[in-house]
Amino acid sequence: MEKRNLGASGLRISAIAYGNWLTHGSQVEEDAARACVQRALDEGITTFDTADVYANTAAETVLGKALAGERREGLEIFTKVFWPTGPGAHNDHGLSRKHIMESIDGSLRRLGTDYVDLYQAHRFDHEVPLEETMVAFADVVRAGKALYIGVSEWRAEEIRAAAALAKELRVPLISNQPQYSMLYRVIEAEVVPASKELGLGQIVWSPIAQGVLTGKYLPGQPPPAGSRATDDKGGADNIGRWLKDDVLERVQLLQPIADAAGLSLAQLAVAWVLQNDNVSAAIIGASRPEQVTENVKAAGVRLDADTMGAIDRVLEGVVLTDPSLTRSPRRSEVLS
Repeated sequence: MEKRNLGASGLRISAIAYGNWLTHGSQVEEDAARACVQRALDEGITTFDTADVYANTAAETVLGKALAGERREGLEIFTKVFWPTGPGAHNDHGLSRKHIMESIDGSLRRLGTDYVDLYQAHRFDHEVPLEETMVAFADVVRAGKALYIGVSEWRAEEIRAAAALAKELRVPLISNQPQYSMLYRVIEAEVVPASKELGLGQIVWSPIAQGVLTGKYLPGQPPPAGSRATDDKGGADNIGRWLKDDVLERVQLLQPIADAAGLSLAQLAVAWVLQNDNVSAAIIGASRPEQVTENVKAAGVRLDADTMGAIDRVLEGVVLTDPSLTRSPRRSEVLS
C-alpha cells in the first residue's frame, strides 16, 4: 500500500483510506462491516475515517469494535464533529466549544481509543465565532485527545481564516476532506491552490461518485437491486444527481480507457483522484470485503497524460466545477 504525507505534516497515511459513512451501523450488518475492516487491514490500509453523525454515532462504535486488538500505533483513526447527534437539542450540533469538548469525549469512548490522529470540523459553522472553534480544537490537541486537526467541505476563504488562527495558536491544521471525483471537481479552482499554499492535503470522499463511476448504473435502466440508489437510509439522496442518461452514457464510454490501462472502472476512478498532487488519500467504502480488494489496486497507479486527457474529453460537459457548490448549512438547515 502506498503511503503519503497528509499535507505538509509528518503524518503518513495510506493512499487508500477506509470510510464508513453510509455503511457501518446502517446499510451493513456489524459482522459484514467488521469483515470489510479486516480486509482493509489485510490489504495494507492503515487509515480509517468516520464521524460521530454517521448512523447517529453507531458507525464509530462499529469501527471501534472492528479495530479492537490492533496495534494502535500502526493505525491512523480520523473522526469529525458538527452535525446533530443524540436528541438534537440546542447544543447538540455545531462547532461551539461546548459541543466540541463533549463530542470528542463521546467519539473516543465509542472508538475505544485514547486519542484520534485527526479531528475534523465536518462543516463550517456560520453561527459560532471561528476563534472559539479554533481555540477549542487547539485545547483538544493540547489535551492529547487529537494529534492533528482538519476540516471537511470548507471553502477556500474559510480554510485561509482557520489556517491563520491555527498558526497563531500553534496547532497543526493539516487537511480538508472534500468530495472529489472525475465528475465532481469543484475543489480544483480555489480550494486546492489555497491548500497547497497553506500546507493542507485533501482526504477525498466519494471518488467513485457514490458508485456511478463503477459503470453498474446503465442509461435507460432502473438501478440494480440492492444498490446505493435504492437505499432509503440516505444513499439514494446523494446519488440522484448522477443518475441522468447523459452522465451514465459518458461513464460507459470510459470503459475502453479503463481497459487500456488494465483497470476496472472503479479502479480508474480512484486512481484518477490520486493523480492530483494535493490529494493525500482517497476514501473508499464497502459493503463486501471483495470491494475493498478491488479498489485498493488503484494505489500506486500512474495514469499518463494521454489517459488523463481522454477522460477529460469523454466527460466534457457533465463535470461539475463551480466552487460555490461547496457550502456549509445554516443552523436552520441543520435542524430542519
